Amino acid sequence: MGNIKKNIPKILFSILPISIIVGSGASLINNVLFGLCFILIYFYKNNIKINDFKPVLLLIILNFYLIFNSLISIDMMSGIFRNFGFVRFILFFVMVNYLFSISEKNLDILKIWMTVFFIVLVDIYIERFTGSNIFGFGKIDEIYGDRVISFFRNEPIAGSFICGFCFIIFGYILNFFKSKKSYKALGFLIILFCLIGIMLTGERSNSLKALIGIIIFISMIDYIKFRQKILIFTSIFAIFFFAINFSDYLKLRYIDQIYSKIKLKDERKEFFDSNIYITLYKSGFYVFKNNPWFGVGNKNYRIETCDPKKNSIQKEYRCLTHPHQVYIEMLSEHGIIGTIIIMSIFFYLAFRIIRKVIDSKNYVQVGCLVFLLINFIPVLPSGAFFNNYSLTLFMINFSLMYAVNKETNIFSKKK
Repeated sequence: MGNIKKNIPKILFSILPISIIVGSGASLINNVLFGLCFILIYFYKNNIKINDFKPVLLLIILNFYLIFNSLISIDMMSGIFRNFGFVRFILFFVMVNYLFSISEKNLDILKIWMTVFFIVLVDIYIERFTGSNIFGFGKIDEIYGDRVISFFRNEPIAGSFICGFCFIIFGYILNFFKSKKSYKALGFLIILFCLIGIMLTGERSNSLKALIGIIIFISMIDYIKFRQKILIFTSIFAIFFFAINFSDYLKLRYIDQIYSKIKLKDERKEFFDSNIYITLYKSGFYVFKNNPWFGVGNKNYRIETCDPKKNSIQKEYRCLTHPHQVYIEMLSEHGIIGTIIIMSIFFYLAFRIIRKVIDSKNYVQVGCLVFLLINFIPVLPSGAFFNNYSLTLFMINFSLMYAVNKETNIFSKKK
């Protein structure tokens, strides 16, 4: 029984990226089983003590708010299972911290993650340059056009997957390289390889987030000196724009579909009137304007904007699943009060340990913080924050940010 209790959580955590690739159902089952492991372990071990209970308490308060949000939403059943289900992420957070508190060697699990990560990354390059990935996906895609699908058969989310794990992997690799000066250049070549890979997926928002995140990441680590950082920043921007100019596909995505349409006044007006994201932003704003305090409810943007009666009255409404921007999504579905509650909890939990993150020189921890920060970049489009896929990536980084450092792990006895 002891070996089973010891190894099952490690196995579940090891295959987490694979479960995300397989699909939302597999990811959900993995998350639930991994979180339940803590309940079973706690049942058999009476000496387990959470020494920093504040993060858990605030996540529980957030869960209660989400349940309340369901009760007052325009369609309670649309979001109630998702809101009640947030408890799995609380258990997930606790279990990740427990896993790393019992042994620092569990960080070696990231070797498996790194293997899966680079398989997906190489597959992105293969699909972009051959027309299909190693399993033949992407040959004919009438829905997403030239976007890279990779192993994600039904959705163009390969770039967001790489973005979700890349800063963890960067941190893990640089932790290994920091004692080996001759490998410094290799570390940054890997970072560039990842950035270009995300760009090649055609996911512009994730490419820009990754670019901004890399700049923040390099700024926060002491891996190299200041002058070298300036040189690296310059090189990254140069390669970013070089790749756009010398790739017909990237030139289409970044220049022809955006820059060329806003450089002239007449074309700019037409672009702002017809662009899907801008119309969704406007739609989300009007949903918020009509429901300012608590919004329409989690996962209820679709219910509000796709209602034929309301849609005929509110000409600004755009019928879709969510408004594709994290702040507008929060305001439209949670209103001013709900948005303040959600943002305050996540921002407080991240920034309360930021000094320890910087001082720790633990690059995995820094990478996780960077990913959390780029999730809240204004204006840029984003996926629905509270859907299983997005929230899983967020909570993986959030949980690891606390877990991999003894000074922040919730089970560690603080001096």
